[in-house]
Amino acid sequence: MLNIVLFGPPGAGKGTQSKLLLEKYNLTYIATGDMLRNEIAHGTNLGKLAKVSIDKGELVPDEIIVQLIEKRIKTTADTKGFLFDGFPRNIVQAYILEGLLLKMHTSLSAVLSLEVPPDELYTRLISRQKTEARSDDNDKVITLRLKEYFEKTAPVAQYYKDLGMYNAIDGLGDVNDIQNQLDAIIEEALKTSWLNIIVAGPPGAGKGTQSQLLSKKYNLVHISTGDILRREVAENSELGKKVHPYISQGELVPDEYVIQLIEKEIAHHPKASGFLFDGFPINIVQAYILDGMLKKMGTSLACMLLLQVSTLECIRRLKERGKTKQARSYDATTEIIIKRLEHYEAKAQSLDDYYKVQGKYQAVDGRGSINTIMNRLSERVEESFKAIR
Repeated sequence: MLNIVLFGPPGAGKGTQSKLLLEKYNLTYIATGDMLRNEIAHGTNLGKLAKVSIDKGELVPDEIIVQLIEKRIKTTADTKGFLFDGFPRNIVQAYILEGLLLKMHTSLSAVLSLEVPPDELYTRLISRQKTEARSDDNDKVITLRLKEYFEKTAPVAQYYKDLGMYNAIDGLGDVNDIQNQLDAIIEEALKTSWLNIIVAGPPGAGKGTQSQLLSKKYNLVHISTGDILRREVAENSELGKKVHPYISQGELVPDEYVIQLIEKEIAHHPKASGFLFDGFPINIVQAYILDGMLKKMGTSLACMLLLQVSTLECIRRLKERGKTKQARSYDATTEIIIKRLEHYEAKAQSLDDYYKVQGKYQAVDGRGSINTIMNRLSERVEESFKAIR
């Protein structure tokens, strides 16, 4: 998800540039000024309260702004991101924005600041008053608004500078030149978008093979809970001793052990551009756990790819694998294979529904050659990557 703050004083040209950015990147517009004027025009309670502050050239209280933004976000369930114009204007609002985005399992991508000298801003606002007849564009109010902006928003600029997210753009140039500068910064921010995916499916669906190919193609860190657990068992570690009885009997390993191993694996890759999860999550509880892990890293899941393979085909594949060097201990008997498939079926539907509601569920035909299946998966991955960009 692409989330941008378009920063700048009154008269800097945020409205003009916002329209261009919204059209190009298909974002949802969060313009606090427009929302406030709409509330005032309709005579709502929020509008009446806000008008008192606006007419005095003061910033509208945060509690009113938050209510308006949350209302807008709730009515925009399916979006590729948000463009915030006129928010945040102080440190408190910067923290509020962080909290709002966290609730949506996303984060801020970039802060773009249009910088224009005060005398030019004054001239622009006086000119706008003559053409638009806005009550907040008279001489006294303009002076107060600019003073208020520069005094209260300077700490916000420093806040984002400290985070390495603040990008200053000269707002005196041609509209297209300014737009080109904004585009260049956004495209750079998009390069850092993480791609996190799940490859799911029943035992024998081919998750391991396809996960290795996908992680290599898209430069993702492949986190296979099965591989990690088997490694612990082979090394006879303390954790390996604890999980071995579950693995050998085809039972599910308790979440507390799985979480420790996954977090340890993630910590080994601080510069990763994304993760591919193979064998996790396998139930709704683990889905919540994964959301929490990704949220801690300031990222979220792009998609869940489900390899669809019939039960009979899975049994056939697993029995065949049991005759090879790649055999697992839980491929030993048909009884254990069936038990594993039953465990999967008991949990699969609720997990599928969880990701369907989020619009992240992608069912993929798991039949055919390895390359054929890989091509199907790649198409879905690229669609998901475009969506988060």
